[in-house]
Amino acid sequence: MSNQTSQLNSAPAGHWFIIGAALLWGTTGTAQAFAPAGFDPKVIGALRLLIGGIALLYLAIKRKELGKFSDWKPVPVIIAAAFMASYQLCFFAAVAKTGVAVGTIVGIGSAPIAGGLLGLFFRRERLGKRWLLATILAVSGCSLLSFSGGDIAVDPLGVLLALGAGLSYAAYTLMIKGLLEKHAPNAIMAVVVFLGALFLSPALFSIDFDWLLQPRAISVILHLGLATMALSYWLFARGLQSVQVASAVTLSLTEPMTAATLGILVLGEQLNTQAFSGICLIFAGLVVLVIKGRNKTYKVGE
Repeated sequence: MSNQTSQLNSAPAGHWFIIGAALLWGTTGTAQAFAPAGFDPKVIGALRLLIGGIALLYLAIKRKELGKFSDWKPVPVIIAAAFMASYQLCFFAAVAKTGVAVGTIVGIGSAPIAGGLLGLFFRRERLGKRWLLATILAVSGCSLLSFSGGDIAVDPLGVLLALGAGLSYAAYTLMIKGLLEKHAPNAIMAVVVFLGALFLSPALFSIDFDWLLQPRAISVILHLGLATMALSYWLFARGLQSVQVASAVTLSLTEPMTAATLGILVLGEQLNTQAFSGICLIFAGLVVLVIKGRNKTYKVGE
């Protein structure tokens, strides 16, 4: 059986891997709500990457998947790690500047569009009507969720930072997809995440050790690093092996749906009609992509 046929047959499983990763990402906000007061988002982001990177690196070394240093092309790895680090910085800064609602919808909502365009231009991926419909449904749902909380404040710099976050996420997804053609998923995520952590390491110089050594802080950091980083990207890389970039980024909109649901069930947030409609639209978008998962993934010119 050819590699292309194998990828086509594994596409439905790939969709579920990516949804599983996004479900874990969606726990990030709820986990931070349990953190002691006074945490620095930049430090949280850096520690998340560092712990996740170390865990993935340990797994890759134990399974002897890293290979030789000469097997790796440094440029795509550095670019992927840089975009992963810039996503953390841009997104947290955008939320601080323009608020959770605008930062989330512009950052997360722009990612599927950026992912579709990058996949089309650099990998000649055909987007298709199903991807377009799923993206419209999911982004619309994300918009309703983000704007269901009340007052909205728009800061131009914050919007630009959020767009940078969306582009960064789509770009590192594109780079990881390319690296998967030559390297094992564990090895790629280990190298990219750990290098991304090194890029953000200067933020650790401002760490408050009194805050970090609190039991609740330790629990939150370990969850963020091991579950929302190491395990989630272990799943994400496997899903990306058989799912095109555009679809992968759209499927990742499971994240805000999960975050909203946990906010209601765990944090006691109120579910209004707008938020419920948003959750339903995102779910509908995911169904559009997944239910036809056995269809072929074509490239332009095939």
